[in-house]
Amino acid sequence: MSRVAVIGTGRMGMPMVSRLVADDHDVSALGRSSDALDAIRTAGARAGQTFSEVVTPDTDVLLVVVLTDEQVREVCWAEELRGQLRSGATVVLHTTGSPSTATDLAAELAPRGVSVIDAAISGGPHDIAAGALTVFAGGEENVLDAVRPVLESYADPILHVGKLGSGQRVKLVNNAMFGAQIGLVRAGVDLAARLGLDEKSLLAALPNGSANSRALGSIARYGSVDEFTERVREFVGKDVDVVRKVTAELGGDLGPLDDLITRIGI
Repeated sequence: MSRVAVIGTGRMGMPMVSRLVADDHDVSALGRSSDALDAIRTAGARAGQTFSEVVTPDTDVLLVVVLTDEQVREVCWAEELRGQLRSGATVVLHTTGSPSTATDLAAELAPRGVSVIDAAISGGPHDIAAGALTVFAGGEENVLDAVRPVLESYADPILHVGKLGSGQRVKLVNNAMFGAQIGLVRAGVDLAARLGLDEKSLLAALPNGSANSRALGSIARYGSVDEFTERVREFVGKDVDVVRKVTAELGGDLGPLDDLITRIGI
């Protein structure tokens, strides 16, 4: 059993809390609203409204499950939180963002003896509920191994992909490719229309052929590229914005992937 604190109890964080409690970890979580506090307590975790109520000197693992890089920095650079983390604790960043956020945080926390794992995630709340969330983890392998029993409460596979920041890089490439695959399906639907085929018939047929992919299968279940795109726009769009920014900082671009992504207006 580990003592786990969770910051970020939205659509991804709250299912993690439930799985961690079910796996007999000692869990505390931050809630800002009465509804969030009630949900945390109903899940069997301790609820707090401040960082110091949730993260204590006894915390072994801090999971950060907020939406943006800016929120990660707001949370993890707060002295109220950092002052509570003891030597030997590990911060796990599940937020998709810039690799530099993870490396900057590691440099800030290293003098305190606190480790950082950037653990970008792929999947949704249903994957967490099934214990089947994918984690792309960057950082020291021995640190990842130490927190693996916590992550295994809701994630499988947990993939070590390299040094700190590598988890974010893999996730950003993953999401750029996913966006491009949606754009590729859009191009296929446009071709079908020129050939006199309707979209629903095409999407019902293609998952049975060699053109199939996870993106195509997901779109087919919705029956429309546009409907699926609107469903994922907020999350894929945010991640594509980050990967465009990061690759530009490194002197590159997304190349042909960007041409496909622009087909779906992201």
